[in-house]
Amino acid sequence: MTGLTFRKKSEPQERLDLSPLVPSRLKGLTRKDMAGVVVGTTRLRLTVGDLFDISGDDAAEICFEGGSPRFDRIGEAMDAGEIRVDGDAGNRLGRAMSGGRITVEGSVGGHAGSAMSGGVIRIAGDCGERLGGPLAGEMAGIKGGTIVVAGKAGPRAGDRMRRGVISIMGDAEDDVGSRMIAGSIIVGGRAGGTPGRLMKRGTLFLCGGAEHLAPTFLDNGPADLLIFSVMAREFSKGVVGPVGFDGMAMRRLGGDTAVLGLGEIFLPL
Repeated sequence: MTGLTFRKKSEPQERLDLSPLVPSRLKGLTRKDMAGVVVGTTRLRLTVGDLFDISGDDAAEICFEGGSPRFDRIGEAMDAGEIRVDGDAGNRLGRAMSGGRITVEGSVGGHAGSAMSGGVIRIAGDCGERLGGPLAGEMAGIKGGTIVVAGKAGPRAGDRMRRGVISIMGDAEDDVGSRMIAGSIIVGGRAGGTPGRLMKRGTLFLCGGAEHLAPTFLDNGPADLLIFSVMAREFSKGVVGPVGFDGMAMRRLGGDTAVLGLGEIFLPL
């Protein structure tokens, strides 16, 4: 058996909802059935067959050959298996996923990993706003799993994060870790705006420093903690990989005291 491949015929003229194309929903379907699945978001009712050439037969391993910023909701609610995107992806990548792995070779839009509770997302490029964050009206962001971004992240990455790990190797735009409830965020580059704004608990490692911090964070001085080495070693052995704070002298700030104030931000000395 070979992995199931969807090869893009041409750039779509509308945004697509690719949430039906996950392993659990494609298992047991014939290619004819797959080709008839509606993925368009307008009255044109575009189907998979209109947009993709289909090959392979193993729905546990799905590949999109040729990505697009209009490919929305890839891997939504997936619970097992693997999805690879050879190119860019749109909004809500991996939203509400509970297991499996998604790998994107390009960049993605907003709300990647929103409401995620398990699994792994790896993004080779940049990501849009609210990485792992909630949609409007929701009270919690990512609740588990791991997200790794090789590039930079848009505003409010990790907003309302409740559990899990987010690693951003590049810069993070304004308010990374805003309203954070728990979990860990690692930023290899520089954090813009006010990182950790209104965070209640959780940990932010800002390895490239921060543009500025809210005045409601308290400087606790240098932090030479053994746990840093332990965490760095475990991350490097797992899906996160090497982290910027490994061997780095850091200082700790506690906050945000405007709310519960049990969170922590670590910055280079």
